[in-house]
Amino acid sequence: MSSPKKITLRINGVNETLEAPAHRTLLEALRDLGHVEVKCGCEKGDCGACAVSIDGVAVDSCLTLAWMVEGREITTVSGLGDIENPHPLQKSFSDLGAIQCGYCTPGMIMASKSVIDRNPNPTDDDIRVGLSGNLCRCTGYTKIFEAVQDAASVMRGEGDKQ
Repeated sequence: MSSPKKITLRINGVNETLEAPAHRTLLEALRDLGHVEVKCGCEKGDCGACAVSIDGVAVDSCLTLAWMVEGREITTVSGLGDIENPHPLQKSFSDLGAIQCGYCTPGMIMASKSVIDRNPNPTDDDIRVGLSGNLCRCTGYTKIFEAVQDAASVMRGEGDKQ
């Protein structure tokens, strides 16, 4: 077993330091640091509940070793917005009922942001492919697709279509 090493992670624009062994996943490190918005679902990369953005790309934090992302920009769903000033994706997911139990929502929003960042005018196929690593047992995906399309239109400056 490796001895813990001090690492500094840049999370939501803030440097945070912890001691972690080489096998510590980013998911474990984030939760150790109090980032409970990052959910632990399967710990195998199957569900997407732990998705975060690393340098603008959605990544399953359960499959990423914490030391490997030292010095890179990590964004969790909390880094996108908050209740007073939500990101368009957060607002659309809430307003359009794309959340039920809410467990998958943080990862789903981070994957959706990656889809929109790659293509500001995504088709349903773009969304389907972009969210293929995220599972939701509650919504049936229709409302999620609607929320992504709605947020994309807001982010393109076309206004709130709700």
